[in-house]
Amino acid sequence: MRAMRILVTGVTGSVGGSLVPRLLRDGLELVGLSRRAADEGGGGPPDVAMVAGDALTGEGLQRALEGVEVAYYLIHSMERASACGGGFADAERRSAEHFAHAARAAGVGRVVYLGGLVPGGERVSAHLSSRLAVEDVLLDALPDSVALRASIVIGARSRSFRFLVRLVERVPVMPLPPWTRFRTQPIDGRDMAELLAAAATSPVAGGRSLDAVGPDILSYGEMIDRISHHMLVWRPSVGLPVSLTAVSSRVAAAIVGEDPALIEPLMGSLGSDLLPREEQAGPVLGVGLRSFDRAVERALREWEADEELAAR
Repeated sequence: MRAMRILVTGVTGSVGGSLVPRLLRDGLELVGLSRRAADEGGGGPPDVAMVAGDALTGEGLQRALEGVEVAYYLIHSMERASACGGGFADAERRSAEHFAHAARAAGVGRVVYLGGLVPGGERVSAHLSSRLAVEDVLLDALPDSVALRASIVIGARSRSFRFLVRLVERVPVMPLPPWTRFRTQPIDGRDMAELLAAAATSPVAGGRSLDAVGPDILSYGEMIDRISHHMLVWRPSVGLPVSLTAVSSRVAAAIVGEDPALIEPLMGSLGSDLLPREEQAGPVLGVGLRSFDRAVERALREWEADEELAAR
């Protein structure tokens, strides 16, 4: 019997890179879409047929989606907003519309999308509003699709996790602005991969938005403190009365060596708790969930296999 053919976009990113080996263990036939694929046979993980393409322009989508039954949409557009002549929200919507149209034309049965947790009854930031808009585009076009919503994914390559680790590593006295009091439920990257894999074929998940969260409810300050503990360092802290997002995001980006175009929208989303308000993905998809501490210890070990952390 022919193996199910699956497309993974964002295949070179943190989540896509973790998802690919998980899907390969199931014997699936994988296709990857990447703007950085140098040619049709390279630029991606082993055992993945790569197609060069770009959802923002629509280039390569028809070829990538040929014969595909399930497609993973793991594309976020913030970092190339300036190159597309508009803000990241406009880029994300256009990319989603191109992808949804091409997937429907190709006869794809389901798209699995990874977006962000949204606050209940609170102002929704531009960053999270954009994620919801993409979700609406994909589920409207292919009604059997599945949207997973997550906050921080804990993994060695996760940029949000790396941001917190770099702050602990490089800031001797930790400033704690008001946003560090807000709570969320981070998820282990291994569990995220399991949820994404299960969402591809689950008979009960079609047409649903599921919150992909771990078992621990933590404030961002508590996460920083626990990461410090696992890194075997102590960081005295000082509370700040206000959050100057525009200024502090640029300072934080310079400290951790990140793109301010990524950090500012992320920090702008930290205006309230980000806790699950829809159905939780773990119970629906039958996936067990690891604790925050187990996730951090594993992620730091994997990180230090390639690069020693100066503070650890």
